[in-house]
Amino acid sequence: MARPRQGPRLLLAIVGALVALTYQTRKKTFIRVQEVPVSDPTVENTLDFVTEDFNKKSKDTYNFRIVRVLKVLERLTDHMEYHVTLEMQRTVCLRMEANNCSFQEGELYKKIDCFFSVFVIPWFEKYKILTKNCTDG
Repeated sequence: MARPRQGPRLLLAIVGALVALTYQTRKKTFIRVQEVPVSDPTVENTLDFVTEDFNKKSKDTYNFRIVRVLKVLERLTDHMEYHVTLEMQRTVCLRMEANNCSFQEGELYKKIDCFFSVFVIPWFEKYKILTKNCTDG
């Protein structure tokens, strides 16, 4: 008599496991979150993308360049996300000119503190800014 009751319990357990798995997938849990060095090649490429994207979308007359990277966190799920905290400073180069220009001094000096969250799939060289928050430094 005990056997017929095990069928519904097994079915209930399977349904419960599927619901939990679906919920966990939607919740997007992170496999790994760690601080990574700036010297990592993927981080370097990401920082280049961030600088280029920032300068393209900026309304400033001059390009900005990264002065200092404060922190880089890597979050790994089905893709990678880099959370980058950095300082940028205005250069003497006008927009769409070379990137390795010296920094502005005097009246045109401007430093900003930025946080970027960047979606990255390095093997496809795909980058997308998810969040950008910059304030005057």
